[in-house]
Amino acid sequence: MLEIIDLSMEIYSGMPVFKGMPEVRIDIHDTHEAWENICDPTTITPSVHKLQLSEHTGTHVDSISHMGRGFASQSIDKMPLCTFYTEGICLDFSHKNLRELIEPHEIEEACQKSNIEIKKGDTVLFYTDHYRKHFFGDDWKNGPGLSANSTIYLGQKAIAGFGVETMSPGVSSVSNKDVHRICGEMGFTHYENLINLHLLVGRGRFRYIAFPLKIRGGTGSPVRAVAIF
Repeated sequence: MLEIIDLSMEIYSGMPVFKGMPEVRIDIHDTHEAWENICDPTTITPSVHKLQLSEHTGTHVDSISHMGRGFASQSIDKMPLCTFYTEGICLDFSHKNLRELIEPHEIEEACQKSNIEIKKGDTVLFYTDHYRKHFFGDDWKNGPGLSANSTIYLGQKAIAGFGVETMSPGVSSVSNKDVHRICGEMGFTHYENLINLHLLVGRGRFRYIAFPLKIRGGTGSPVRAVAIF
């Protein structure tokens, strides 16, 4: 029997967003009561919502075009679908503290500890337990993240992408810009704001699926990320 684990945040008005990104707003656009011409209804039942949000809301993937000016042609609608349908592994970095970097030797140690290998085309997920510890708190923006060297290390492994629980793949104002640039230069992507990674640790390989919306010229997209055992 398949076991499907949801790795995606809910999207809702007022949810945390990365600094400078549009706030999420979800309004009722129409109701069943209006459709049925019910005057003075005692309850309101939404039939259509209106969403206002950025491409980088909640659990999402960045397009290569998001990584820098030189990659503008590689928007989310142009990226091959096989990028988002891969084998996956999840590495345990729950010991990492706020704003700590994850370095290449630590990735190798985590793989050895889990008796697992990073293979070409994988999606590598980094469990830091930051979501459960700090979501919506003052330190939500201060999560651990990959160093530039770790990003190069993953790129040399020819992975399809990697994913983190935090709002950014690197540490803000330390490695985050470099992580994005390197992803663009080496041609792989990353996912942010993943949840439930604690349910994957120590369980070996799984099928990772996280298809984006087909946004013309998009710089990213919310995804419904899942792990399938």
